[in-house]
Amino acid sequence: MTDPSESPTPPEGLPPKLVKQLKNSTPEELRKAIVHAQELLHYHEETELPVDAEAGDDILRVTEHDGYTEVVKQYSCQEGCDDCPHGPYLYHVTEESLPNGTHETHWSFIGRVNADGE
Repeated sequence: MTDPSESPTPPEGLPPKLVKQLKNSTPEELRKAIVHAQELLHYHEETELPVDAEAGDDILRVTEHDGYTEVVKQYSCQEGCDDCPHGPYLYHVTEESLPNGTHETHWSFIGRVNADGE
């Protein structure tokens, strides 16, 4: 069970009603909300962030920078692991062009960070 005092701070400008709804959502509902939000961004022709949560990942914060995206996430490895969740960990995510003209997302592990993001 997570400690409510360690709840991530919502980004500035997010409507309080939406913050409350998200805080009261289950992890499955949050993952579905992320997928829907990405679809809405695509619909509005916004560039999607180069981050996709994998099974067991909880993305705590995403910050865009010039040339990379800063991602803080934690993950749960399996049921019965007394140390779960692991993290939070900081990554720098970049999109790399391959010789064949396609692009690939590259995650660079930076290190462990405090839960409050400092």
